[in-house]
Amino acid sequence: MLIVDHPSAMHRWSAAARARGETIAFVPTMGYLHEGHLSLLREGRRRGKQLVASIFVNPLQFGPAEDLDRYPRDPYGDEKKCRACGTDVLFCPDPRAMYPAAFQTRVRVGELASGLCGASRPGHFDGVATVVLKLFQLVRPTVALFGLKDYQQFQVIRRMALDFDLDTEVLGLPTVREPDGLAMSSRNAYLSAEERAQAVVLSESLALAERLLADGERDPAIVQARVIARIQARPLAAIDYVWVVDAATLQPLAGPIARPVLLALAVRFGATRLIDNRVLLADPITPPGPAPAATR
Repeated sequence: MLIVDHPSAMHRWSAAARARGETIAFVPTMGYLHEGHLSLLREGRRRGKQLVASIFVNPLQFGPAEDLDRYPRDPYGDEKKCRACGTDVLFCPDPRAMYPAAFQTRVRVGELASGLCGASRPGHFDGVATVVLKLFQLVRPTVALFGLKDYQQFQVIRRMALDFDLDTEVLGLPTVREPDGLAMSSRNAYLSAEERAQAVVLSESLALAERLLADGERDPAIVQARVIARIQARPLAAIDYVWVVDAATLQPLAGPIARPVLLALAVRFGATRLIDNRVLLADPITPPGPAPAATR
């Protein structure tokens, strides 16, 4: 596995690979890798002649009071996991190389970023879109893989790729969960034992909403109210938001649920903010189908 630490070196490698006609699968991450990330790497291994992973804790997507400095990091463990998944290139740039002193251009995200996490984290998705656009320009991937736990992020990146006519297919893969249903997240490491035990209410709430719709409930306000009550029954849970929104536009519904919707949750346990979601009625994103094993 080649480890690259500067954008110019990453760009040269990618240009050479594309010139040879090789496909590149790309998994961008902020590190502290867990099984959710590894599932993306394994799928990327199947889909590309070359597999590139990046580890970059992007300062542009953190607000002033957020956890940039204490975001969990495990560079040696991450390197070992990437090797085990067959990664060809691990890109680990320094923030000063990605954002030199003269850097001043950012992507501005529109309606898709206006609600949900975008409402409580202003500027977050501008930072996400900016770094992903830079990474796409450097890695030049044929396909890039993202986890659908960060559903809003996925929709923002997919929209950006379409809007800028990028030559990259953006794929979303299902959320990977712990045995008790909690979505895997690097931030789970912050939870105390009691907070971890109560955090399972997120996945329980998603299952509750699914049962409500299966029983015929179509009023989004009732679904939201039932989910809120379920979460508030856990004393350590502090709700940031609970929304039922259109699964494609991420906007609130004007009437009864009649098409695929997203139930999106953001809940704090102590200082740790967790998100989760589920598409209800139907999934508008076609799961990736089988891909032939890449020839190495």
